[in-house]
Amino acid sequence: MATEQANPEARPYTAFNFRVEIAVDDVASSICGGSFAECDGLEMTMEAKSFREGGRNSGPVHLVGPVGYGQLTLRRGLTTNLDLWKWFEKVVASGSRGVRATAEVTLLAADGTTSAASFTLTGCLPVKLKAPSLNAKEGLVAVEEMQLAYETLRLKSPAGA
Repeated sequence: MATEQANPEARPYTAFNFRVEIAVDDVASSICGGSFAECDGLEMTMEAKSFREGGRNSGPVHLVGPVGYGQLTLRRGLTTNLDLWKWFEKVVASGSRGVRATAEVTLLAADGTTSAASFTLTGCLPVKLKAPSLNAKEGLVAVEEMQLAYETLRLKSPAGA
């Protein structure tokens, strides 16, 4: 057991060490050049379809149903540019039909640089972008909260896992 604790690769993943990257065509290849304190909403749910089959008295049969995805919520972020705001403006502009993005949330290993796992979200649309209260002491552009609706969620394991 002491060997597992000494080996960084054997340690469980921690939730406090992550990176968020968002790429939007026609805006920037990496519009999220900052960091967020919280990331919530990486979820998938499947609605199983159940029916009773004649002659099978032990219980219903469950079939795979439609899959639904959550909304990614990013809180208390700092960035050095205004690309997130530009993306939101582009999405709501007339005739744009919603400029979609691809986001990647990377869970980092204990060393803080090695990727332990990545979640790739496709078809992202910003549904909420909230500025923080303004404070003259801060020198960076801040984002209090951002919510993204997404169409798919895929887990990408690191190489060699």
